[in-house]
Amino acid sequence: MTTAPIRSLPAVRLLGRQPVSQGPVPCFYTASGIECLFTGSELALCLEAGFTLYEPWISVELNGAWIARFPVQPGRSRVTLFRGMTSGVPKHVRVLKDVQAMHDDPDHFLLIEALAFEGGDFLPLPEPACRLEFVGNSITSGEGALGAVCEEDWIAPFFSAVNHYARMTADALHAEWRIVSQSGWGLLSSWDNDPRRRVMDYYDTVCGLAAGPHNEALGAQQPYRFDSWKADAVILNLGTNDDGAMGNPPWTDPATGKTYAQRPTPEHLAELEQTAVDVLKKVRARNPDAWIVWAFGMLGEGRMGAVLRAAVARAAAECGDSRMCYLALPAATPDTMGARQHPGAACHRQAAQVLTERLRSILSTGEQRFPL
Repeated sequence: MTTAPIRSLPAVRLLGRQPVSQGPVPCFYTASGIECLFTGSELALCLEAGFTLYEPWISVELNGAWIARFPVQPGRSRVTLFRGMTSGVPKHVRVLKDVQAMHDDPDHFLLIEALAFEGGDFLPLPEPACRLEFVGNSITSGEGALGAVCEEDWIAPFFSAVNHYARMTADALHAEWRIVSQSGWGLLSSWDNDPRRRVMDYYDTVCGLAAGPHNEALGAQQPYRFDSWKADAVILNLGTNDDGAMGNPPWTDPATGKTYAQRPTPEHLAELEQTAVDVLKKVRARNPDAWIVWAFGMLGEGRMGAVLRAAVARAAAECGDSRMCYLALPAATPDTMGARQHPGAACHRQAAQVLTERLRSILSTGEQRFPL
């Protein structure tokens, strides 16, 4: 077996936001990982991982089929992806991190260090037809997309990057995709009214919400280079936790004793609308050539649907921007609900169908190499 550092294999595609680095590849957000086209008979993945609370899980796809899923053990390990396959025949391999970046576990990390292989070559992958970035909360982290409907424990195995509307949408459009998300977080606060937990506060970093000195050393706090990977569309799916916060008790700052609570008053809904307008303008400033789609409603549009529709209309008018739109996604039903009262795989599939149709329509009018 030959073992090669992952960055010494230029034909291997790195998935997810990456810092400037020459070392192992850190997998921060959901669906980060690698993709390759390999002709040899055997391929193994060399990993390093750590955690205190939430172990990293990964999924392996071979020629489009989901063939394995497992937690990565702490320390260094080597995992066989396949063995004994026909030499000379190209095999398309994709490895995805199922679990989100874990803000509440600063010891959580996953590194892809190298690939070990028997003979064969790494062939160039086809260029993606387009590039999609997804920004959201637990839904976009894939929480509840795997697991029985009865599950209520908040644990790593119930996250999935495969049973996921972003993966389904991207695959249907032959796209490369990246995710920025964190469970429970929102526009103005988390579901429990903590105003420190706003996803867009970390949008300009590689993965600034991955806390702790070890993640900082891996490059999580580095500024993200938007020009290094230009999205053709940015899909926002934020607002569900703000809606939920309106019915939850106030959050009390342990340092100052001050409280904060979102409430469905006209004044606060106007503040939420303004925040959403500011988010759209921020995304546009970082992605000047992308379509921006606020896709929302997999747990119902609630009070936020009207707020977000108004925000998209306002931002588009104020910026003279014709490349923004709001898209209502199908809401989960008792038949499509997943674990932890989150959308299940069936709901993700329905959302992906709606989103794919809209993206195919709007992107095919541009210059993207897009499959019609």
